[in-house]
Amino acid sequence: MVEQLRSDAPVLVIGLGRFGAACAGELDRLEREVLAIDESLDLVQKWSERVTHTVQADAKNIDALKQIGAQDFQVAVVAVGSSIEASVLITANLVDLKVPQIWAKAVSQSHGKILARVGANHVIYPEREAGERVAHLVSGRMLDFIRFDDDFVLAKMYPPKFIRGVGLNESGVRSKYHVTIVGVKSPGKPFRYAEADTVVTNHDLIIVSGTNSDIERFAGLDR
Repeated sequence: MVEQLRSDAPVLVIGLGRFGAACAGELDRLEREVLAIDESLDLVQKWSERVTHTVQADAKNIDALKQIGAQDFQVAVVAVGSSIEASVLITANLVDLKVPQIWAKAVSQSHGKILARVGANHVIYPEREAGERVAHLVSGRMLDFIRFDDDFVLAKMYPPKFIRGVGLNESGVRSKYHVTIVGVKSPGKPFRYAEADTVVTNHDLIIVSGTNSDIERFAGLDR
């Protein structure tokens, strides 16, 4: 049986480089209890005022992890990426300590495969994902873009001309292009869920969901 983790479970973040520090800082902002550790005393001191708990420790040493109570955490993020050997060893240590959920940063596909085989539950590719997102944005067709593992995409964009001024049920977006408009943003107003009779204007932005290929095709329509 898979253990159900508490939504407010404390998080252990290992590595205070840009990715790890951003993760720890945002978790702290969300009022999650965080213990952030790094081998560098300079980084620990740098982030001590922005993250509630920071400790200098060498996570490659399982005894050091035990001393800080890593085995008591339900969630850990291995944010070390500069050394593949170090990230794999740290992940293996966390597995040995039976931490239920381990998120690990990978710098390459092969690195990610090793992390998964060692026991990481979730492998993250921040540089690759950021690069893919920027590629879609610089094309000028989308204002924001998020792709999920199963090729499901959410994108923010300007509406194509053919759907403006008519109800979404009349535009035939779903039947013609196999995408769903899930939200509409009018100037000066918050996003609202799109309904069948929602009318999109020239000044609106839309949130669209669908597969990557269908979203790309829809985003390329005349605006």
